[in-house]
Amino acid sequence: MSSSTERRQAARTLSLVWILLVLGVLATGWLLTGPLASAVDPRDDGVVRWLEDRRTPDLDTAAAAGSAVADTIVGVGLAVLVGLAGSWWQRSWRPLVYFTVLVGGYLALYVIVTHVVPRDRPPVEILDPGLVPDHSFPSGHMATSIVVYGGIVLWVSAVAPRWRRWVWPLLLAPLVVAPSRLYQGAHHPTDVIASLVFATVWLLVVARVLLPGEAREERQDRAVMVET
Repeated sequence: MSSSTERRQAARTLSLVWILLVLGVLATGWLLTGPLASAVDPRDDGVVRWLEDRRTPDLDTAAAAGSAVADTIVGVGLAVLVGLAGSWWQRSWRPLVYFTVLVGGYLALYVIVTHVVPRDRPPVEILDPGLVPDHSFPSGHMATSIVVYGGIVLWVSAVAPRWRRWVWPLLLAPLVVAPSRLYQGAHHPTDVIASLVFATVWLLVVARVLLPGEAREERQDRAVMVET
């Protein structure tokens, strides 16, 4: 199979999965803000109010730091930096393409969903200033923590397995970001759960399609043997 054919197949697969994810997240948002709102909102609000009642100055600082690691500018900047460094190291554009598709796909989904399915922030004091009031669903910070930090872990594991033990701790980022965003009153629990699901699916699919694997290496080896 030629490299151009593989690229077309990869593009088709990623496009199809992305469209299905967008439709799935839109449907979930419609349910949460429509038919299921009366059943979901009281429980969602109850969790965030419970956290608000337990705020302290020290926890405020910790939550701010926990959220900062997944700020959009931090996540995108880190992905670009790693992508460029990886492309220079491998003498290939593939690492940059991988991170561009990974982060760009999630950002496009997030922009579409937040504008098509507006959802108000939880009814508590929000500790993260400047947030758009009706862009609660889904959680952009949660998605960033998964696709960026998880994306780095999977990329390193694929191209430099001996280094993987040094990057596995990055997988803890979502465990820090999720409670931080809820504590700050930025999102409902269901906003965070939705991002956990769609971002994980997107990460695994993009990694499966774009990262080097044994099957792809075997095909390339066979192609080289045929040519020689």
